Amino acid sequence: MNKPVRVMIVEDSAVVRQLLAHIVLRDSRLELAAAVSSAEEALAELERVRPDVISMDIRLPGMDGLEATRQIMTQRPTPIVVIADAVEERGLRISMNALRAGALSVVEKPLGPSRGGWEQVAESICTQLYIMSQVPVIRQRSPQRPGAPAPHPEENLALPARPTLVGIAASTGGPPALARVLGSLPADFPVPILLVQHMGAPFMEGFASWLDGLVEPRVMLAENMVLPRPGHVYVAPGDRHLGVTTGGLMQVSEAPPVGGQRPAADVMFQTMARAVGPRGLGILLTGMGEDGARGLAALRNAGGLTLAEDETSAVVYGMPAAAVRLGGVSTSLPLEAIGPRLLKAVGAKRE
Repeated sequence: MNKPVRVMIVEDSAVVRQLLAHIVLRDSRLELAAAVSSAEEALAELERVRPDVISMDIRLPGMDGLEATRQIMTQRPTPIVVIADAVEERGLRISMNALRAGALSVVEKPLGPSRGGWEQVAESICTQLYIMSQVPVIRQRSPQRPGAPAPHPEENLALPARPTLVGIAASTGGPPALARVLGSLPADFPVPILLVQHMGAPFMEGFASWLDGLVEPRVMLAENMVLPRPGHVYVAPGDRHLGVTTGGLMQVSEAPPVGGQRPAADVMFQTMARAVGPRGLGILLTGMGEDGARGLAALRNAGGLTLAEDETSAVVYGMPAAAVRLGGVSTSLPLEAIGPRLLKAVGAKRE
């Protein structure tokens, strides 16, 4: 039998700390290694406790969870799951920045067994702690000379026509990767972008708002039966699929999950294959599992250009690897090369 995953809880509220400890202790996959009330205490105990994964509060006295995440990822890189209040705006911004600083995922803070949805929130926390504990946060990276072209083939990248729609999907490690790719695009990017990010439904509006404050194109939640516009990025709302109709309108739906995911990247890419075919461009970034692999293959078979993040830069190479295995990827590129390749594909330039 595998050893249980050692969890360190960092939470200043004694009540919430006790709730989280209860949640961890009732799951046989997990072991409570430590429960501390401040970031300073967590950093002091890190080497002694040596947790497999950390549950990180964001609003802490003294050093906040964002700075704690930065220091942990510098001193002793450890998988971090952010536990956040999904309706508190400042905490959401800090949570998203913690993801950019190296935390792997964000889940909703528990409110107690008497509240609605308690079991679902508790199960989500346990599942995220267990899964994220398996993510290697120390990886060997191939050294790249600044400005040097990525050593990846460019064959089979010619398009019969310039893309009229871009779809991007990501899961674990996605927020910072998306900020990097979209941050390389100008405000007047000439093609609309649809975006699927696996994240808890309560966080999607805050995620879109956070991303909108970082990049030049406008970022907003997608709306059903609305025509997507150039210079805009449309994020799949929480627990809703995002696709496109043959008439070019966005389609936001409550159809059943696909491969356990809603929103599902497969839905977005498959609808793009039917609606725009060779004028579609699909990008699959870091993430666990296989979502997006079949959809990307469908888009490539329809004549569209399909890009995947390379193993050298992906936090988790699960989704891109699955797409490569299915033959759905025109080419794989390291993260820093994806934005420039996207600009080239649509004939745009970044001043």
